[in-house]
Amino acid sequence: MRKKELKNMEWVIVVVAIILSIIGLVALFSATQNTDYDEFQKQLIWFGISLAIMIAFMFINYETLVRLSPFFYGTFLILLFAVLFTTPINGASSWFTIGSFSFQPGEFAKVFVILFLTMVINKIQQKGKQEINKPLKILIILSALMVPVLLIVKQPDYGTAIAFFVATALMLFAAGIDKKYIISVILLIVIAVPLLYNFVLPEHAKTRIDIFLHPESDPRGAGYNILQSKLAIGAGGLTGMGLLKGNQTQLGFLYPKTTDFIFSVIGEEMGFLVAGLIIILYVVLVTKALYIAKTAKDSVGTVIASGIAGIFMFHMIENIGMVMGLLPITGVPLPFISYGGSSMITNYMMIGILLNISGKRQKSIFVK
Repeated sequence: MRKKELKNMEWVIVVVAIILSIIGLVALFSATQNTDYDEFQKQLIWFGISLAIMIAFMFINYETLVRLSPFFYGTFLILLFAVLFTTPINGASSWFTIGSFSFQPGEFAKVFVILFLTMVINKIQQKGKQEINKPLKILIILSALMVPVLLIVKQPDYGTAIAFFVATALMLFAAGIDKKYIISVILLIVIAVPLLYNFVLPEHAKTRIDIFLHPESDPRGAGYNILQSKLAIGAGGLTGMGLLKGNQTQLGFLYPKTTDFIFSVIGEEMGFLVAGLIIILYVVLVTKALYIAKTAKDSVGTVIASGIAGIFMFHMIENIGMVMGLLPITGVPLPFISYGGSSMITNYMMIGILLNISGKRQKSIFVK
């Protein structure tokens, strides 16, 4: 890799990712003291592996990844189908478990579905920029999206499925889709939501929505987790109760405190200042990803970076929103912070791809 490319890279996103990871490790250290720091130690290992994988993806041209994407897309479709036959964990068949190692194909699929959709969009655009606005072409793109999404919904993992839709929406917007389609989709969603709630969603999904609206209706049952989460965040105040000292965290009232509700641990033990810093860091990360999309040397880089920005944006908004009672609980992890090797590796893969895209720019063109 040339020195010019290294200089052009948006290193700010790496700094942001590492800071978020360190905050997550500190929170995990506190949250796992009663389990001999098992998950903390594993996350340290995943952190090191993830950095190595990020560096590898820095050196692989993103155009090469797009060309190889059909192979990876097909591979992960097979894995997403096969995982449905595994033993459910917390009600979801989302993991392959081999000894103490767990592998979640839905997390890795985010990267390769984005790359594959980029290839499909690029082939359509090669025939003319307005081709993207033809209904048949949009249907082709959505068909490529819906196959993995339906398999993920079957697990069930609605949060990850929604993340795919958000990423695809930003990718299509970056590709130049007409506003009439965006408005039509918004209207369709408004019409479909009540229909899905009444006739499609399973009972456990309906319960999550009902509890989101009225958590106090079942304080010892379905509403328990969100009420404890809000208590934890509120108890933290400005500077927090201190590491290893959070009542909800250390007494076991938060669950699962290392994954879905890790932000509640941070809010309780580190306070509003650190929780606010995390939100600022995510805003910087998403903004930088969108800037990389805007300044990419070609439409392929623009579409990929837009999809990655969509993934990070949705995960941040959904996870923080759900633990504060502002959004329904979906089990979406907080990027770089929640415990999980699959999530950590996937996030750093996306950082590596963003660095690669930014390194290929002629950055001087954009500097006045």
